[in-house]
This record gives sequence, C-alpha cells and structure tokens, in this order.
Amino acid sequence: MRCFDTPGDSAHAPGFFLMRGMVRPNYEIPARAVALREGLASLGLSLTPPPPATRKALLSVHDAGYLDFLETAAADWAALPEAGPEVVANIHPSPEMLAQGGVVAAGIIGRAGWYTADCACPIGAGTWTAAIAAAGAALAAAAEAAAGRSAYALCRPPGHHTYAARAGGHCYLNNAALAAQALCEAGAKRVAVLDIDSHHGNGTQGIFWNRADVLTISLHADPTRYYPWFVGHAGETGGARGSNLNLPQPFGTGDDAWLAALATGIGAVQKFGAEALVVPLGFDASEHEPLAALKVTAEGFARAGAAIGGLGLPTAITQEGGYNTDVIGGLLARFLTGFGTR
Repeated sequence: MRCFDTPGDSAHAPGFFLMRGMVRPNYEIPARAVALREGLASLGLSLTPPPPATRKALLSVHDAGYLDFLETAAADWAALPEAGPEVVANIHPSPEMLAQGGVVAAGIIGRAGWYTADCACPIGAGTWTAAIAAAGAALAAAAEAAAGRSAYALCRPPGHHTYAARAGGHCYLNNAALAAQALCEAGAKRVAVLDIDSHHGNGTQGIFWNRADVLTISLHADPTRYYPWFVGHAGETGGARGSNLNLPQPFGTGDDAWLAALATGIGAVQKFGAEALVVPLGFDASEHEPLAALKVTAEGFARAGAAIGGLGLPTAITQEGGYNTDVIGGLLARFLTGFGTR
C-alpha cells in the first residue's frame, strides 16, 4: 500500500480551542502527524510527499471565493491593527441575515465570519500551505484507487467538516470529498464515502447532498450531544433520495454495537454498487480520546479495517481526527493491518 504524507504540516499549529466557554489548547497539533508517521513506520510503510493540490482540483468541490479567502486570510488579518495571531471570526451570518439578503463583506473580519462555521478552525500563516498539501495527499491516494489499488493519505489538517465554501471543526479543505470527486472524474460511476470518524462528516454530506453518483455514509456519536450538533441525524437521506446514510451512536458505544453499525454501512456500500471507496478515517472514536464520546478499542479498529478491506474495493483512506498522540499511531497500525497493506 502506498502512503502519502503532508510535508510542512507543522507550519499549521493552531493555538487554541474554545470548549464550553473555556479557551483550551488546540487538539489538532503537529504531534498528531508525528504519531501517525510512527505508526506507519512500525509496519515498514514509507511515505511519499505528493505535490500540493492545484487550484483546478480544489475547484472541483470548493467555491472560488472561499479558496481566495483561505489563501489570503492570514496576511489580511495580520494587517489589521491589534490583530491576534490567528484568524478567528467574531460573528457568523445568522439565518435571519441570510434570509434578508445578507452578502459576504469585503473586509477580513466579515469574510472570516462568512467562510467559517465556528471557532474551531483558526487560520494561521501556515494553514493554507498545510491544507493544500493535505489535499494533495488525498488526491494522490485517489489516483491509486483509480488505478485499482488502495492507498492511505496522512492528511493534516483533516477535512470532512469543510463545506464547499465554509471551514469548520479543524478542517479547511475537504480531502475526502476531493478524493471522491477525483474518482468520479477518473471514470467511476458510483463512489461511496464511508466515514468512521467519531464526528459526523457534515461537510462531505453537504457537498454531495444532491448527487446520486456518490453515496455518503457517516458512523459517528449522537450529534444531539456532540459536534456538529445540527446535522448528522438518521433521517437525513440526501437531496438525491437515498444518497446519504447517517448512523449516529449513543454516547459510550463500544466495539460490538459500533461494528454492527459499521456492518450496516458496509451493506449500504454493497447495495449501492460502489466501484471505489473513500474512507475518512478518524481515531477519535477510541476509548482513550480526550473527549471519548465512543469507546472503541484497538481491537475494534483492527476489526473495522478487516471489515472494510473485505469489500475488496479500491480505496482511498484519508486521515481525519484522533487526538490522543500516545495511541493514534498504534491504532493506525492496527487498522491498516486489518485492512491489508499489500
């Protein structure tokens, strides 16, 4: 299995995270990539740094104005008087504003609110470079899948919370969506996205909501108590009816129930007749995570890898969450061993 890296990801080092009104150190830190690389090394897997994603590739799923914002936001913010070190919005357009004709503002403060969904996606000087490198890794994995093979992309920052024109939840470019779209453009008539991060893949769901050729599936913790709060519920079946499947799980769900839900998702992939698969892989479902909404063990991840690998589909695996740097490297090794790394 070829594995693709995101060189220079350490330049993206967000400083804070707002949680229940408290400013805390951000969980999405460069040490995550270090731990994941160690996990790959333990399997004897080497990493290839692909070229950054091109603007043409990014435009396949993202809005041009959003890309312009993301590329220039840090410099525009730094030019403000008394600016903090990272771009963080202090207002987002409400539904009432949008209903009354709200438009994107010209200034960086207004654009930050328009193009971000929350305060969990601070933009620093190195964010754009890291994000296009992560997207490049996802596209390289998709190229392997388009050739009938499977590959892993060590994407940092992650991407599955990013909409076509809005960052959120540590995510800036939707790596999984880019991989799925690339597979479609390479000739796959049906592509499935099977997201096993503990958070709902809301951005991916949004991007493909009206598409009948891409099935989006997300296995995650109950969003009535967990990010992204407003979507991720079982009744969301897609604008192209039946093109989306959400499998929310109660807090505290462990291996058996989680793997049973995964089996439901795998069955949906088979019924859909997918020709290729994208797996947004998060380890924040682990029992050892700092937020630990779910309680999946290392053995559970190994069994998940084997179950997904058992589909026999060419697969692009894109790294999403997982924030306990003491365990995520080992969890990656267990998952890939189960999946099969040949």
